[in-house]
Amino acid sequence: MSTGSRAATRRPRRSLAPYAFLAPAVLLFAAFLALPIGYAVYLSLRTVKVRGLGLGKGSREQVWAGLSNYSKALTDPDFAASVLRVAAYGVIVVPTMLGLALLFALLLDTPRARARKFSRLAIFLPYAVPAVISSLLWGFLYLPSVSPFHHVADRLGWPLPDLLSSGNVIFAVANIAVWGGVGFNMVVIYTALKAIPSEIYEAAELDGCGQIAIAWRIKVPVVLPSLIMTFVFSLIATLQVFAEPVTLRPLTNTISSTWTPLMKVYRDAFTRDDLHSAAATSVILAFATFVLSYGFLRLVQSRAFGQENR
Repeated sequence: MSTGSRAATRRPRRSLAPYAFLAPAVLLFAAFLALPIGYAVYLSLRTVKVRGLGLGKGSREQVWAGLSNYSKALTDPDFAASVLRVAAYGVIVVPTMLGLALLFALLLDTPRARARKFSRLAIFLPYAVPAVISSLLWGFLYLPSVSPFHHVADRLGWPLPDLLSSGNVIFAVANIAVWGGVGFNMVVIYTALKAIPSEIYEAAELDGCGQIAIAWRIKVPVVLPSLIMTFVFSLIATLQVFAEPVTLRPLTNTISSTWTPLMKVYRDAFTRDDLHSAAATSVILAFATFVLSYGFLRLVQSRAFGQENR
């Protein structure tokens, strides 16, 4: 066999190699993401029709519902209230969490910082605690009857407010999210800071810049892509908040079963046995998450492109 024919037979085998490596990822994506999303969309377009008293075989069947489930979900006052509540929760959590993460990353990146490894580990450690465990921990710290903070404050004559009351419970839930999320975002931003060449800092110091000026004029603009990425992650996590309020709910009467949109989905699916309404609400949340994330990224890219063309 000639050299040219051997090369021709090897070429198809080499061209199939990338697809072979991609096949496991594609199969997992299809099995655990694409198919569940497609099935949720399918369920959201159907409903259960009950015949007679709903007893006996064949008395309940799925029929086509069109967009009625979506209309019912969007006009549900519980859903609207949960969306507004999550929006207020996000206004509290996202700026606070990213601001603290940026502050800690800048402090750890200063030349005078000490015990950096221990500090990074201590700040990151809450992120490794599961949300349910951290919610239970903070929940008992919030309860006035068992909280050591309330006990010490009462002894000193400084009564603390009840963080599980109706006016403060949103801050109690937000505190758990901030406590657990600052470490991850700090590591992302700190990693971006370590990629900045030291020559830039030396040149800035020769020009008379202090550490605050270097942080504001050099470090923050350089880590802006990391801040954008962490903002998108935080936005998605905000829309999907579930574990914290569900865990705190047995400790207080101020958290309803529809406190967040995902809690409403859980109630509709597993308490009311209305999978079709729950599927419609889930699709609406997924679409809103995609629109907000994609819209924010497009806005950032358009502004960056406009600044480059100036």
